[in-house]
Amino acid sequence: MHTPKILLESWVSQFSDSLFSWAFYKTSSKEVAEDLVQDTFLSAYHKIASFKGKSQPKTWLFSILNNKIIDYYKKKSKIFTISSDDYSQEMKTTDGFFDEHEKWKNESEINEQHWLDNPEFNTILLSCIKNLPENWQFIIQSKYILDKKSADICQELNITKSNYWQISHRAKLLLKKCIELNWVA
Repeated sequence: MHTPKILLESWVSQFSDSLFSWAFYKTSSKEVAEDLVQDTFLSAYHKIASFKGKSQPKTWLFSILNNKIIDYYKKKSKIFTISSDDYSQEMKTTDGFFDEHEKWKNESEINEQHWLDNPEFNTILLSCIKNLPENWQFIIQSKYILDKKSADICQELNITKSNYWQISHRAKLLLKKCIELNWVA
């Protein structure tokens, strides 16, 4: 029987590349992927006594990694919070983009000024999008720039429809707030 240290060393050499590839695919960041793989092996080391061999080691490690990826996105999305007090101003620059239910208006409903034709506005908008968590950026860009269907976006991010709509709504609120703070019409 191998000692836990020898067993784990073997797994590191066998599975590091596969784990890194998956983490990089899910996060699009080399540094984050490396950290997640390192955290995966650290967790595996601490929990190796609980590994009973009922699954393949690779399956077990990927399970740990997937949980690390989920935790990464949860932590990242909690960074942004919105207080209802932040919306107490009477008139906001972006009010013309939203209806009374805080839903985006169709292009035909927005007043005659085309903000997207304004380079300064586009700079602010892109900056605001870049400040969103990575998966929130992906949703906004996929939906509104690439015109992808929500089902396809959910599948790509491996999230539920309700999670998609919640992230989408929160992302739009943050974009609205960011634009209001940075754009002077």
